[in-house]
Amino acid sequence: MADLNDEGANPALDLLLNRRSHHRLTDPGPGDAALDLILRAALRVPDFGRLRPFRFLAARGEGRIRLGQALQRAAVAAGRPPHVVERAPRMPLRAPLVIVAIASPRADQTVPLFDQQLCAAGTVLTMQLAARALGFSGVWRSGWPMYDRGVHRELDLTEQEQIVGFLYLGTPVQDTDPRPPANHPSDYLVWL
Repeated sequence: MADLNDEGANPALDLLLNRRSHHRLTDPGPGDAALDLILRAALRVPDFGRLRPFRFLAARGEGRIRLGQALQRAAVAAGRPPHVVERAPRMPLRAPLVIVAIASPRADQTVPLFDQQLCAAGTVLTMQLAARALGFSGVWRSGWPMYDRGVHRELDLTEQEQIVGFLYLGTPVQDTDPRPPANHPSDYLVWL
């Protein structure tokens, strides 16, 4: 059993206890080999029924420009305010790699839709942790594009599919020490 008084002795636990999002990202981003490992980690999320109810779209380089154009078209079609329309094409440019995580539910008599969406959402955090383990960082973003059906149509998602997150990955512009949690874990725990 690990020495519970020496958190730094366990790299996996250290990774979890010091996880944080970095909103300012730059090159380099994960290359093909790193992306493969990140996606392989995503395949390890809890998946009741082994349905693999998820899929991913990735954008780097010119793909980020195409993703931004799709966001802008959806913003215009939805009648979003001018500042949102103007900002939309720049959103994917905030990181070298953007992964769109999609809940892609499978018809199943046993596994409810919500379980499948939770499974898909779990891939986002798992990919972020895998990227951090590889020396990168990122941020899981949601916002209006995650819920906008026009964005879903622009990305050729089916009516049953739902974006569960935009994972922005790259190298932190400034890698600061993680902020300690504002509260103690016992503040969120009630024993039954």
